[in-house]
Amino acid sequence: MPALDPQQLARLDACAQADLVRAGEVSASELVESAIAAAERLDPSINAIIHRRFDAARSESRTATGPFAGVPIVVKDLGCAIGGEPHHQGVRALKAIDLRAPNDSAMYRRLREAGFVAIGRTNTPEWGSTITTEPLAYGPTRNPWNLDHSTGGSSGGSAAAVAAGIVAVGHANDGGGSIRIPASECGLVGLKPSRGRVSMAPDIGESWMGSTIDGVVTRSVRDTAAALGVLAGYEPGDPYTAPPFTRPLRDEVGADPGRLRIGVLDHPPLGAAGHEECTIAARAAGALLARLGHEVDDGWPSPIADPGFADHFRTIVGTWAANDVAVLEQLLGREAGPDDVEPDNLALAALGRRVSGQQYVAAMLEVHRWCRSVLAWWHPADGTRGYDLLVTPTIATPPPRIGYLSEPGHGYRIFELLQYTAQFNVTGQPAISLPLHWTADGLPVGVQLVAAYGREDLLVRVAAQLEQAAPWADRVPPVSAARLG
Repeated sequence: MPALDPQQLARLDACAQADLVRAGEVSASELVESAIAAAERLDPSINAIIHRRFDAARSESRTATGPFAGVPIVVKDLGCAIGGEPHHQGVRALKAIDLRAPNDSAMYRRLREAGFVAIGRTNTPEWGSTITTEPLAYGPTRNPWNLDHSTGGSSGGSAAAVAAGIVAVGHANDGGGSIRIPASECGLVGLKPSRGRVSMAPDIGESWMGSTIDGVVTRSVRDTAAALGVLAGYEPGDPYTAPPFTRPLRDEVGADPGRLRIGVLDHPPLGAAGHEECTIAARAAGALLARLGHEVDDGWPSPIADPGFADHFRTIVGTWAANDVAVLEQLLGREAGPDDVEPDNLALAALGRRVSGQQYVAAMLEVHRWCRSVLAWWHPADGTRGYDLLVTPTIATPPPRIGYLSEPGHGYRIFELLQYTAQFNVTGQPAISLPLHWTADGLPVGVQLVAAYGREDLLVRVAAQLEQAAPWADRVPPVSAARLG
């Protein structure tokens, strides 16, 4: 291929881009310049990158070293702090005072040491508390597959940038589905790692009672595996850490997963109506896995349908929201009001302030009991063989239109869509969304695979198997750097 063909570069994943740099066919600076040009051309349409760092990226590309030297990325403006640079977290009050991060996060340090170059920070809903990226602080991020539709949340800015081919990898994080849901809605791969796999050092040890975790959204399974290999690992002071991989996670791509026992759940377990396209997606994935030689049936862990789970999770998230608002008020030196914090988060914080310490501990203990009942599906107490994987839709509908989830007081709509993901944040299990289905009008619908705790290796093996059997790399959205014009 020519030394620098922007459309071709935009179709390459990060591993292929890194190979070009190592081979001397493209320089790190050329990769970064191509990504910046794509951002300048496309971002006005999708509103993914809210803090540009183009000049810094150009400078960093000239000295980048490591296995991904010069490969451009974006980082979400929630977590993955860059010292001295904006960190507004989707909050209008933090935007108003232009809050700057005091130091680099361990995640950013690991990405930088691997050679990745961040060209910007991406849009996120306020404190990442919802599943659409439409903050009042920065406005909605729009889906490259159809600009009238949501990119999901809370990593919707990163997902839009990756789907549009601006970059191949976007930092993301997930407290109730915020890696997997944007991946589903933007036609990407999104793996939520096991609890403790990626450190939040140095500023915090955990959030949402250990339900939140960082990772990436990408266009290929090997990029997801390689990037998680960069991010994973213990940092001193972490409250817990996942068991280390037995070999580099990227080596699991193409490895034989063996014949697995897989259950399929094709309908919302918490009582919502669901959507036919999501049912079709899950059933088709199950049928494909059966053709690949796996043992597939309609089994699923019934405790994930327990309505008490949602109540306890709301207690935990509300308590953390109350702390977020309290920290904000300390920064502002005054009480936060509706001009500072969005109505739904003010209401969630008010709920959290009504939770006593004893009630929080009681909810935590009940959640721990519930987690053991869920994991028994993978690890039966009687020693019989459990399941290896669960297959579900990632979200209960195709990407909704902008505005559907962001209207104040419509939290029930979020509950209707958030049927399959948050349970596995609470259990700490790894789960991956794969772009295996598209609607007739061209909207992506993801399929989720969930493994036992610590088994990202198994997810990567099966995801790579599905990627080969039902490839998605040639699917390009209408708004894409891979298209001319």
